[in-house]
Amino acid sequence: MPLKVGLIQVYTGEGKGKTTAALGQAVRAAGQGLRVCIVQFMKGWPHYGELPALAAIPAITIRQFGRAEFVNKASPDPQDIREAEEGLAYARQAMLSGQYDIIVLDEVNMALDFELIPLADVLRLCDEKPEHIELILTGRCAPPEIIRRADLVTEMRSLKHPYDRGIQSRQGIEY
Repeated sequence: MPLKVGLIQVYTGEGKGKTTAALGQAVRAAGQGLRVCIVQFMKGWPHYGELPALAAIPAITIRQFGRAEFVNKASPDPQDIREAEEGLAYARQAMLSGQYDIIVLDEVNMALDFELIPLADVLRLCDEKPEHIELILTGRCAPPEIIRRADLVTEMRSLKHPYDRGIQSRQGIEY
């Protein structure tokens, strides 16, 4: 059953858990029969644990737009910009296709912060959102304009993190 009212959610902040929260929402929604499209920006590395797990859930589509390498914020590769633009175009098409109830733009706020896509384009996507679609935007550095457009904003704040003690990212936990 489609949503009667879709909102805009934002998960932002310096703490861990933004993507995890959005993926949890996607799994919950799929469990209730909703169809979810996850668009990952700045992520092309094929070894994230969520990729095979979500591929096993028929109601969830996940697509990566990015290279496997980290993006240089001071001088992004032209391919990084192309990938982000393609990701936003794909998200818009998915949102307007009638095939999905929830659209997740994972790390879109970082793509904005790295100036890979224009803020005006993401705001336009928010404005074009059909009433019954839930739109979820994740990533650090959510711009004030995005926060103002959102119905729900959660800021993840790190109080303590194993990385501070030299513990590196762990398979199955951070990726």
